[in-house]
Amino acid sequence: MKIQYLESVDSTQTYLKNLVKNNCAVAPCAVVSKIQTNGLGSRDNAWTALPGNLFLSFCVSIDDLPIDLKLESASIYFAYILKETLETEGSRVWLKWPNDFYVGELKIGGIITNLVNGALICGVGLNLVVNPKGFATLDIEIKAEELLEKYFINVEKKILWKQVFSKYKLEFYKSQNFSTHANNLRISLRDAFLQDDGSIMSNNERIYSIR
Repeated sequence: MKIQYLESVDSTQTYLKNLVKNNCAVAPCAVVSKIQTNGLGSRDNAWTALPGNLFLSFCVSIDDLPIDLKLESASIYFAYILKETLETEGSRVWLKWPNDFYVGELKIGGIITNLVNGALICGVGLNLVVNPKGFATLDIEIKAEELLEKYFINVEKKILWKQVFSKYKLEFYKSQNFSTHANNLRISLRDAFLQDDGSIMSNNERIYSIR
């Protein structure tokens, strides 16, 4: 994975999307910035960018994705691989459906995905050292460069979706104390049922991650 390091950018996600759209970047590649002035979060919310945290976007050709991975499940897939990477370093981070990283009861980051010109672009925000009010930081100390090296090694293994999902579904119960959003509505995950493709069934409605 070729990584471009920036001092400052409005959004690594926007920056990389523009590179891919204009054929100025070839997958697989990544962009990391020390400072992010207009980061993107879920549902087009801003992601508060405090210096010292991880601001990352990377792209992978859809032709290089695991053969059984549906694009609707990509956020869960790449988030869970990062979760496992952190776990091997001693973190107790867990993944709330579909794309939020938590330590205990507080969010520390998340992943969003977009499809551009045949490439899947994943944006990652993670509170490594400092957190806004109401959020938490990662529970271990690790440098961004070290984390990315280990994460991308795992990404490049192209682990099958069914292998990732078989482990994720065992932890889904942790999400059921929380809620999510769909169609601008807050939905409790307490009575949601996780499906094999990563979607959930809630009130007889199938809900996919749109992030």
